[in-house]
Amino acid sequence: MKKFSVKTIVAIGIGAALFFVLGRFVAIPSPVPNTSISVQYGLLAFLSVVYGPIAGALVGLIGHTLIDFSYGWGVWWSWVFASAVFGLLMGLATKLLKMDEAEMGKKGLIKFNIAQLVGHVICWGGVAPVLDILIYNDPLDKLFAQGLVAGVSNAVTTAIVGSLLCVAYAATKTKAGSLTKE
Repeated sequence: MKKFSVKTIVAIGIGAALFFVLGRFVAIPSPVPNTSISVQYGLLAFLSVVYGPIAGALVGLIGHTLIDFSYGWGVWWSWVFASAVFGLLMGLATKLLKMDEAEMGKKGLIKFNIAQLVGHVICWGGVAPVLDILIYNDPLDKLFAQGLVAGVSNAVTTAIVGSLLCVAYAATKTKAGSLTKE
């Protein structure tokens, strides 16, 4: 098993804390009960792409658990798990994106946004509602309304916040061959 670097462990801790703060204090209520417009998924997508699937899954798992715990209604494990799966999926998308090679132009942004859109569809259209049915026996109409609002709003906020973070990060990386003498 590959060991985490200190840098990755610190990123997981800081990422989970930021995920919590954004999800708890920057969330915008939606018209669907117990669902909000969340900006933390852009951060999660970015951290997952930079630090990998395990780090992304842990940031989503820990951060979402802290959010639910802080509200006092208990941890809603189906949605916590969906956040972890989203982090995992975005981390797996690292192979598509060459963040370490400073390549985040139009093609990179398109790949990033296709990956995050697919991830949100899987998580909020499948993972969260199916686990809600299996764990909590919730009514289908409520679950899929929540999943639809969460999926669409998370995809939009991830497209904005995540894309901006990826472009800013890629701009800090040295392009291959830029330091060679011609």
